[in-house]
Formats: sequence, structure tokens, C-alpha cells
Amino acid sequence: MFNDIGPLELITLVVLAVLVFGPDKLPKVIQDVMRTVRKIREFSDSAKEDIRSELGPEFKDFEFEDLNPKTFIRKQMDNDELGLKEIRNGFDLKKEMAEVTDAVHSRDTDASSSSSAAASGSSGARVDMTKKPEGPGDERPPFDYDAT
Repeated sequence: MFNDIGPLELITLVVLAVLVFGPDKLPKVIQDVMRTVRKIREFSDSAKEDIRSELGPEFKDFEFEDLNPKTFIRKQMDNDELGLKEIRNGFDLKKEMAEVTDAVHSRDTDASSSSSAAASGSSGARVDMTKKPEGPGDERPPFDYDAT
């Protein structure tokens, strides 16, 4: 419950409690706080049992902690009915990116070699789609200031 409180913070809280409540009232305040915490836990446990009994026998193993998304995902990853570990281990992002990069670079070299082949006049060469087409349709229409 108090996993993130360090020793210095705990000492500070004790000193602050002694100053606020005084040394004579502090034991009674601690007892009252502990009694309240116990009642809240009892109420919570009885509410959980009521919900489990209302859900029926199919949900007798139901845990409320499973409603937390992180816990649910962790439990499903440990269960591995879907084969998620195999999928996760089979996917290597660096390898995939290297393959894509190699494919792009080889395409660039193929495009440059095909454009040189096209310049020499050989047929069946690839068309370089990165260049603009040359010809009469290359002119831009005049800008019309009245249209804007």
C-alpha cells in the first residue's frame, strides 16, 4: 500500500502526526484509523463476494484485479492461447526495415540503369516514374488573378 514512501518521508509523517495530535491522543487516533481501514476492507470483501454470488458459478474464478487493463494483458500474454509470443518473437522490426531499405535501394539502382538503357534506345526498359514527362503538356496554364 505504501510502497513508494521512503524512510525520510515516513519519519516526517510520524513527526507531523505527533505535532498535530499530540503524544497523548496519537494512540487513540491510530486505533480509530486502523478500525476504519478494517471496516472498509470488510465492506469491500463482502461486496466482492456478493457480486461473485450474483454472477453465478461460471464466474467463481473471477478476479476484480483482472479488470485492470495492464493485468488483463499480462495474464493473456502468460496464457498464450493465441500464440502471441510466437508472433512477437517472429517479428523482427530491424530485419523488416533492412529488407525494405534494400528493396528501395535496389529499385533506385534498377531505375537508374533502366533510364540509361532507355537513353541508349533499348526496348523493354522500365519507365522512370520520378521524372516529369517531357512534351507539349509540360507548360503550366497561365495564372488567372480574377479567378481567385
